[in-house]
Amino acid sequence: MDYNSAKTYLLERPETIEDFPFGPEVAVFKVKGKMFATLGLRAEPGKESHTTNINLKCDPQEAIMLRDIFRAVIPGYHMNKKHWNTVLLDNSIPDGEIQRMIDNSYALVVKGMTKKVRASLELAYSPEHLYGRKVTAKQ
Repeated sequence: MDYNSAKTYLLERPETIEDFPFGPEVAVFKVKGKMFATLGLRAEPGKESHTTNINLKCDPQEAIMLRDIFRAVIPGYHMNKKHWNTVLLDNSIPDGEIQRMIDNSYALVVKGMTKKVRASLELAYSPEHLYGRKVTAKQ
């Protein structure tokens, strides 16, 4: 998955907006004002190339598991490392797995919203749109 396909997939989540509060090099994706992902390009020291990375919210136990399974998943860069992972988009992780991680991040943020805000989303969208294929957070 590259920058453009990740951005497209992120923006397909219901009521997602893209914002740039940290400057033009890091896109922040929010639902109802709550961040569920960042997407950025990071310069490689000593190289002319850039690395695309995405920060995603994650269940703490799953975060550790994903770091053990994939070399391209590391503790969240500039984030709470217990709840966030940084995923390097270097083509070493299948697109479907990255999409699952995005879906989980979005779902965790939606589930953490107030009952009133969450209910407005649940009335407008199907559970599959909001919570993806599998949600690792407590129901």
